[in-house]
Amino acid sequence: MTQQFTVSSYTDTFEIYVLAEAGTDSRVLVCPERGGIVIGCQLRGEELFYLDKPTLDDKAANIRGGNPVLFPICGPLKNSTYEWDGREYNMGQHGVARNSAWEVVGTSMDGEASVTLRLRANETTLSAYPFDFELVFTYALVDGELHTRQQYRNVGQNGPMPFYAGFHPYFAVQGSKDIAYDTDATRYIDYNDDLIKPYAGSVDLEPMKESFCLLDANRSDISFPNGRGSRVRLTYDPIFKYVVIWTLKDRPFVCVEPWMAQPLELNRGEELVLLQAGETLEANMTIGVER
Repeated sequence: MTQQFTVSSYTDTFEIYVLAEAGTDSRVLVCPERGGIVIGCQLRGEELFYLDKPTLDDKAANIRGGNPVLFPICGPLKNSTYEWDGREYNMGQHGVARNSAWEVVGTSMDGEASVTLRLRANETTLSAYPFDFELVFTYALVDGELHTRQQYRNVGQNGPMPFYAGFHPYFAVQGSKDIAYDTDATRYIDYNDDLIKPYAGSVDLEPMKESFCLLDANRSDISFPNGRGSRVRLTYDPIFKYVVIWTLKDRPFVCVEPWMAQPLELNRGEELVLLQAGETLEANMTIGVER
């Protein structure tokens, strides 16, 4: 008898964890060493993610593909710097989590296939982000969906910890990138000219170099066709107030990215999440497919 849920691992440059659900022909691949990233998301027989594997194998490269974890910031900072408590710090785009090795703290095959990862503040992260944090993420495959259960913890004793986390999933698409995104957002900010424009049901990414960000959505979900006869759906907690959408010309992907705040927020300080000492923020994001 085939076991419904399995968790296994193999080595291909890095150790890769495999979450599998036999009944839905689903499989998720997780690489803890390269930023705790999901690099493969096959749901109901269809691989949803794009992955440029050479960028995964090269530790010095930013991974083009999968679902990078963005913490403690989403996007860039002004001149890659910010000030906190009178001191200036340097931090690269999307923060420190995606470039850190996460540790595996548990797996489960009880009602789901899951792996739980942890990242704690260390000497490298503290030089860019002077806060004692602990991230605990559980990637769980169940009913043909990938759930990303998140815990953001301030384990320090020195006041509030500012952050705005997010995700950067690269979804494989075919054909036109003039895609209709199902959302109740009515406006978006176009980072190509920094103008706010009405959202009329679709935006053509083909001529864009920079991303755009959907504003004022009340629903905490978004879906879109991937040009392969399927529809991808993301659902997420309301703390992810924005969805940033981006691509690279001539690459078969679209990034649809739930973020807690817009770029440069650590410079502005208007919508920061401030986690008090000892507090934990929990959140979830789910990826599914409709065929």
